[in-house]
Amino acid sequence: MEILVTINDWLWNPLVVLALGLGLVLTVLTRGVQFRLLPEAVRQIRAGKSGGRDAEEGVSSFQALMLTLSSRVGVGNIAGVATAIAAGGPGALVWMCVMALLGGALAFIESTLAQIYKRKADGRFRGGIPYYIERGLGLKPLATAAALTALTLYGLLAPGVQANNITAAVHTATGTDPWITGAVLTAAFGYVVFGGRKRIVAVADTLVPVMAAGYLLAAVAVLAANAPALPGAAMLVLGSAFGTDAVFGGIVGAAVAWGVRRALFSNVAGVGEGTYGAAAADVSHPVKQGLVQAFSIYIDTLLVCTATGLMIVVTGSYNVRTEDGRTLAEHLPGTEAGPAFTQEAVSSVLPGAGPLFVAAAITLFAFTTLVAFFYIADTSLAYLTPRPAARTALRLAMTAVTMYASVQSADLIWAVGDVGYASLAWVNMVCLIFLARPALAALRDYDAQRRRGLDPVFDPEAAGVRGADYWSGEDAPAHRTARRPAEPPREP
Repeated sequence: MEILVTINDWLWNPLVVLALGLGLVLTVLTRGVQFRLLPEAVRQIRAGKSGGRDAEEGVSSFQALMLTLSSRVGVGNIAGVATAIAAGGPGALVWMCVMALLGGALAFIESTLAQIYKRKADGRFRGGIPYYIERGLGLKPLATAAALTALTLYGLLAPGVQANNITAAVHTATGTDPWITGAVLTAAFGYVVFGGRKRIVAVADTLVPVMAAGYLLAAVAVLAANAPALPGAAMLVLGSAFGTDAVFGGIVGAAVAWGVRRALFSNVAGVGEGTYGAAAADVSHPVKQGLVQAFSIYIDTLLVCTATGLMIVVTGSYNVRTEDGRTLAEHLPGTEAGPAFTQEAVSSVLPGAGPLFVAAAITLFAFTTLVAFFYIADTSLAYLTPRPAARTALRLAMTAVTMYASVQSADLIWAVGDVGYASLAWVNMVCLIFLARPALAALRDYDAQRRRGLDPVFDPEAAGVRGADYWSGEDAPAHRTARRPAEPPREP
């Protein structure tokens, strides 16, 4: 376990700097695309509810968003936020939000690239990290290594975090043995992933909006019941984030590190997780889905994670312990950081209901994440080999991992998952440095078409982008749909 902690520190400490720095640089280069085109992103989401032109080939922009949110909105939004506060103090919430704001640019660039370099395989859209590394950088060996990393992470390492937190939350709420919960979870997961892509998309499309809305309503109820304490909680969070709080001011570094770390774990901006769902969308221009995916970062972190953090802080349902073992706050003696913090926060308003409600929320959040993880692992595997037997083996392996992780130590599962996320993040972010140019060219093309009153349609030759094979083919939007006047753009 100590070795895993050391490896995580070695990987994550410089990664925090890279993520913040690259997010800032891309925000400048895109002229704050995640802010200035926010109304356009909302418009694309609303327009995308009508679906793609062929459900067997691509999914709608809205369905792609739900598929991405099903992987982003998971235990990181509940347990991850709690562990960030426990290690970095309440100020970690501010740095989670900072990472989300800058991460919007990261999500935009990587998702736009996923669309630019997507391809058709077996009549379906496929894309993601390995696909744009191969076509954009021309580095097939690196693309293969990225596919293997993503396959290992989402097929073997990351699912354990979700499964383990489900069984832990259910055990806390009901006392059910983890073996029983794990068996039920494994059976449900197997039913979905052996049912094919339609079933996967249907699960995400149905459960994600319901679970997110229900959780946010509960958070609003808790915050409303503690309204008089909100100003003080806000001052505590800000003071802890910038070093002015008397108790937590000395751990600003930990607040930054854990805030960014858990934000990346939750919204995975720059890690590349959202690129797989983004590539599946059937849109007329890559930037359209890039905007939608950038917006998903706000839903995940600014809404769901912030709601969790504020519930925990305003109700005082947390402990804070430094890396060197000093206890700075202990409001819940003997309580381990994780879902229990949120369960206690909800119970403060709804006595006895907190454990059950949070267990239900984590179960829905984590289950949809498990399903999305299979889609990502399957897409990575499809890049490596088209053999059906390999896909069957992946399904069996993931169901086995789900059962195994359900009954293992939480510390071990989190540590292993962190190593996997950091490894993929390093590969993806370094590649984004060299791949930003085509995404920026696509953005300039999109802005130019909107200024002319057009509904943007991507033509890679006109935009100056090479290697976008799908968009140059006869089936591409530029060849099958004539550009037509659209509503005047809402902003220049």
